Amino acid sequence: MNSALKDNLLAGKVAFVAGGTSGINLGIAKRFAQLGAKVAVVGRDPEKAQRAALEIGSGALGLSSDVRDYDATRKSMEQAAEAFGPLDIVVSGAAGNFLAPAIGMSANAFKTVVDIDLLGTFNVFRGCYDLLKRPGASLIAITAGQAINPSPLQVHACAAKAGINQVIRVLAMEWGPDVRVNGISPGPIANTEGMKRLAPDPKTQAAHFERIAMRRWGEIEEVAECAAFLSSASAAYISGAILDCDGGSQLGDASRRDLSRGMV
Repeated sequence: MNSALKDNLLAGKVAFVAGGTSGINLGIAKRFAQLGAKVAVVGRDPEKAQRAALEIGSGALGLSSDVRDYDATRKSMEQAAEAFGPLDIVVSGAAGNFLAPAIGMSANAFKTVVDIDLLGTFNVFRGCYDLLKRPGASLIAITAGQAINPSPLQVHACAAKAGINQVIRVLAMEWGPDVRVNGISPGPIANTEGMKRLAPDPKTQAAHFERIAMRRWGEIEEVAECAAFLSSASAAYISGAILDCDGGSQLGDASRRDLSRGMV
């Protein structure tokens, strides 16, 4: 994928990416490093965190903690700040999800997703506040379309993501003008664990594809470009926004687009 972003766009910046050891978040961390930032990635598995840091290169730091644990999360941020200096960019992207009807879901299963996604986002953002380089810091939460579009078999994810969207908006109000807080809402992104879980078979994959106005799957790199933009000076007046990177998949059933033009 070709990018219009300059290679030195984030030179001198320090980025902390929670959940940055795989998938979309690892892609974001890689893009930050390519654009000149010093990057720390955090995940629950120490070995996976180290492998991710080596994959990112550019002296990236791999740390381990669970976003559900505030004290552990705070400690990992302190380690990143000690290694690189005050944090300019913080991404909260750790997430859990699975398909399950509400009646077949335990209270603990519901709580687990809410704790990872929603509580984790609060822990990351609250924990980093006094370690941020202010003014000018950029916080980004990874949310999803379930935040505004109710989806069967997704009561846990819908609740968690809706909460994340409100955390973004409230913190943007409370922490401006020193800190910008935004979100990215990815749509169906190819080669991610999320799509494997939500579309595990050809039938569900086809159903997801029919909703994409652009008629193709998204790429991890495209979400990373959104994160780079929101972290840059080009987005200096953007805060409290949710940026959809979904190919128009939240607009409805794209398979009906020809009918709207009077075509059969």
